[in-house]
Amino acid sequence: MAARKQNSTYTRNETSLSECDLSYAINKIGGRWKLQILSMLNDNKTLRFTELKKEFSFITERMLSLQLRALEQDGLVKRTVYAEVPPRVEYELTEMALELWPILNQLSSWGGKQRKRASL
Repeated sequence: MAARKQNSTYTRNETSLSECDLSYAINKIGGRWKLQILSMLNDNKTLRFTELKKEFSFITERMLSLQLRALEQDGLVKRTVYAEVPPRVEYELTEMALELWPILNQLSSWGGKQRKRASL
């Protein structure tokens, strides 16, 4: 794969967006499934992969794994692996994600109000 030019429009836009705090935050929680996964892990829940898969029966295992991995890399989800047979892996929210939760509750309330207005 060829390297991207440093002066390309894409590179300049990416640099500009990464300097914006709001864009940075939205990038961490953006994606089709990340907010739903965070919501399932809310309230200090610790869930295993299979429990998350049951809650999201419409998501593929690969996509769930990718989203969990991205959340872990972003510091929002903690993954704990237990040396057992069969292997047990549990996921829970980190302190950073718990700090984000009041903001997500406000965003959810706003979304509910706007959806009601749109349906009238």
